[in-house]
Amino acid sequence: MAQKQQTDYAHIVLSCLEDHYLRREISLDHHSLVRIISGEMNVTQGDHSYTFVAGDTLLLPRNQLSMVTKKPRDGRYFKSVMMSFTTDRLKALYTSEGFRSLKLHTHKIRAFQNHPLLESVFASLEPYFELTSELPETIVSLKLEETLAILRTLDSDIDDLLSDFSEPGKLDLTNFMENHFKFNLTMDKFGHLTGRSLNTFKRDFHKAFNTTPQKWLTQKRLELAHYQLAEKQRKPVEIFLEAGFENLSHFSFAFKKHYGYPPTAALRQKSV
Repeated sequence: MAQKQQTDYAHIVLSCLEDHYLRREISLDHHSLVRIISGEMNVTQGDHSYTFVAGDTLLLPRNQLSMVTKKPRDGRYFKSVMMSFTTDRLKALYTSEGFRSLKLHTHKIRAFQNHPLLESVFASLEPYFELTSELPETIVSLKLEETLAILRTLDSDIDDLLSDFSEPGKLDLTNFMENHFKFNLTMDKFGHLTGRSLNTFKRDFHKAFNTTPQKWLTQKRLELAHYQLAEKQRKPVEIFLEAGFENLSHFSFAFKKHYGYPPTAALRQKSV
């Protein structure tokens, strides 16, 4: 398990990854601005993949499934600052302004070019992470408000995204699950992201696939793992996370129970 040291001042977080590699799925509850201080971060959303390095700044929209990989680069561990903008904070901002967007917008990652305004706000945060006490909420609020003002100055279309407070609509369940079965999420989260309550999600899932979500997910993940082992000749340790399993031992147990032989045996089954 990768170790992560983290200093958390409300919605401003300094993250330091002291291990060499971390890969995990995320679906954030709040829009979050990330500044990479060192190392490298790879993000995959659907068919799009992005790579960010030291000095890059990006906005991760809420309620979007992402596969995130963090690792060292140029001999330095991964380190970043993340600022989260809660829905309540954004509602207060846009309600006070009477702002209402009528434009269509996407929920894709937004990357920002280096700019003196961004440089100044992140530089001003550095001394705070040396504190041993919690940063006062009043200062946190001021920094978040300053950062929001900067983002709105740099991106004239960002208001359309930040002022959208709608929850995920009811999506086509079959298409969504086929594209996201590798994500190791709870049934509650799958339900939320497809616009359903847990009970409705389970009921609709059974109608679509004639089985339970747990059984279907395990089957799909094992089929993917078997393909990677037998056809691509990749090692179990290289693919268990990609296939949606939490750890290697759980993957090995499930694989052997399903196929009757351990994952290493599949390496010798490459088709001619």
